[in-house]
Amino acid sequence: MGKKKKNKVKQKDKGTTPRRDKPAREERRQRRMSHESVHDKATQSKFSSLEDLVLSFFKNNEGAKIPVTIVEQVILLEHGIDQTKVKKAIVHLEQLGALEKNSAGLLTVTPKAFSIAEVSSGTSEPTYTGTISYNQHGAGFIKTTSFEEDIKVQSKQTGTALPGDEVEFIVLKERGLGRLHGKVTKVLKRSTKGLVGTLLSEGPDAFYIVPDERSMPFQFYVPKEHLNNAQVKDKVSFTILEWINQRALPKAAVKEVLGKSGTHEAEIRSIMASNAIKSGFPDEVENYVNAIPSTIPEEEIKRRKDLRDEIIFTIDPVDAKDFDDALSIQVLENGNYYLGVHIADVTYYLAQDSVLDKEAVERGTSTYLVDRVIPMLPEKLSNGLCSLNPNEDTLTFSCFMEVDKAGAVVNYSIDETVIHSKFRFAYEDAQTVLDGAEHHLSGHLNTLWELAQLLMGNRMSAGAVDFNTPEPRFVLDEKGVPVSVKLKERLNAHRLIEECMLLANKTVSIHVEHLREAAGKKKTKNLFPYLYRVHDKPDVSKLQALADLLGPLGIEFPIPERGVRHATLNRLIKKVKDTPLEHIVNSLMLRSMAKAVYTPKNIGHFGLHFEFYTHFTSPIRRYPDVIVHRLLKSYAQNKYLYSYEDLSELGDHCSERERIAMTAERDSVKFKQAEYLKTRIGEEFDGVINGVTEFGMYVLLKENFCEGMVRVNDMNDDYYQFDSKRYTLFGKRRGKKYQLGQEVKIKVVAVDIHQKTIDFTLVD
Repeated sequence: MGKKKKNKVKQKDKGTTPRRDKPAREERRQRRMSHESVHDKATQSKFSSLEDLVLSFFKNNEGAKIPVTIVEQVILLEHGIDQTKVKKAIVHLEQLGALEKNSAGLLTVTPKAFSIAEVSSGTSEPTYTGTISYNQHGAGFIKTTSFEEDIKVQSKQTGTALPGDEVEFIVLKERGLGRLHGKVTKVLKRSTKGLVGTLLSEGPDAFYIVPDERSMPFQFYVPKEHLNNAQVKDKVSFTILEWINQRALPKAAVKEVLGKSGTHEAEIRSIMASNAIKSGFPDEVENYVNAIPSTIPEEEIKRRKDLRDEIIFTIDPVDAKDFDDALSIQVLENGNYYLGVHIADVTYYLAQDSVLDKEAVERGTSTYLVDRVIPMLPEKLSNGLCSLNPNEDTLTFSCFMEVDKAGAVVNYSIDETVIHSKFRFAYEDAQTVLDGAEHHLSGHLNTLWELAQLLMGNRMSAGAVDFNTPEPRFVLDEKGVPVSVKLKERLNAHRLIEECMLLANKTVSIHVEHLREAAGKKKTKNLFPYLYRVHDKPDVSKLQALADLLGPLGIEFPIPERGVRHATLNRLIKKVKDTPLEHIVNSLMLRSMAKAVYTPKNIGHFGLHFEFYTHFTSPIRRYPDVIVHRLLKSYAQNKYLYSYEDLSELGDHCSERERIAMTAERDSVKFKQAEYLKTRIGEEFDGVINGVTEFGMYVLLKENFCEGMVRVNDMNDDYYQFDSKRYTLFGKRRGKKYQLGQEVKIKVVAVDIHQKTIDFTLVD
């Protein structure tokens, strides 16, 4: 006791002896008293601290017209200041002309507020900008160029930011957070991603929307006058009318009724709406297309290289209606191959900057959902005039390549042509011919396959990375309901087309490089600017994480400090081929790779191991191919249509539209997987563990490639803990463990169609 008393005395002495601290302490006391009584002195200066707070609220909701009661409630909730005092501050601000009230009693800030004094933002911290996303628990993550890592934002610090919004934020300085944390201070730009949810009600006048997006931990209040004829349990798209503060319920208006929640049509339309994908075309676009003549003028045919007598044919999916590409092949007297890749000449019909062109730019790509295609171009063009249908004259842009016996292109030409396709193969039909079936074009197909094998062998030898990522294919009934799920088989016929298209894409890109060299000028970014398809090197840190994950599974994957080589990746792919880990490792490797994008800055294509590469072969369904066609044609006439900056902007846009289309396609697959297993609750399947977290493990079913989760809470035979280093769940009492690649038997126990989630339990 004595020791403690002694320490106490020392502490007291320590606090009282330095007299020089007294003025500072008194200053802090006075400042605190001043802050506590600020709302009693609202009229002592032009803007008191409380008035600054009120104006700051309006600044963060710039342009909004807000009821007095809302301002009072928000400041009471956030700062504990009595509503009466807030009301006095508002009255004084009206007298100063900083706020004005309209006839409906709604307040708005005036320019005078900013001229009298600068409105405090509540912080003097430096601000940054970035794009926010959320996890399913409501935590935000801001991707920004200002920091190497994403900034984590706790749910109470996200403000009114929605997924995909561009936000302003500050970095918090609290210690012990483990990583950089931030706070959203302002929403700068709302995401273009559509808002979709289900309309529900708690009474005759209390309507609200529960959003489909799981990372939105709030609901949207819908005033009765903004229902737009929507009924309870309808799936709807909606817009935000007003969201004053994070603590206030956001107010929304129904934009479009998509159908009854849970139905096939409503769910597919909601996927489209949430990704801002439009199905129909505006009337002005349809009118423009309808005015295009359906016959090719004779003078246009005479202007082109006429290939209508040549043996040219297409190979496409059995259900395809838009045929972008056709092939021809000859063996020359010198033994070289003469390959013709003939691509639909979309630019003949798509005048630059026309209403049709602007619509195509906005869409950027066709989107392929499980049950439908949302085309980039109207049907008259995509399935008609531009499509290389058999037994019809069609305009094409052709790349002819002479390929020697070593697989090198020794000569080439790029020409505007007209063709008359002699036959249309489905992939499966072409494969039967390659397997030995008799056909009048079997000689041409076999020669193409011979060339394709040569090209493929060269690419693999050079180090191209060959991922095998199987995809599910759904068989749907007349109502669009899946009756079976199969894996898409990668046939030699697919590889044949891939190799021919890759070679054409590579050749037309090398052609532009030849133009630069022939110009004899200093190479600058504006000398024959071009739109490349590039693929950056993998992120070494992500590959190291993959290596750490594979180590406990007995798979060595050394990552050199200077970066991984193609051969290293291919050795890993070969090592796991035909094992339960094949799909998992391929999938994880793909996630660690950079995304391929469109840009005029050429850095090469890592995955293909090409120095020059673009997209030239699918202009019906990809706008970048349209741009490349225009560039090639204009350079042939020594004209320039696009600047480097134009191509940079278009490349970013097309890359983003591609990402959105892929998200929609994945969402439609997840929906169909959930819909398929909804009718199989209680059934058992064999699967492979392809993901382990502290919450449970993801299992991929062998039979149908559907994925679901076994939750830790449902693993009742033991108490399981997560080993983050080995990505393993292990039982504390019995020592049983579950890890990546392990084969398990599961039972389907629950399916959520709206969230597209599937729950499994383990079968002993």
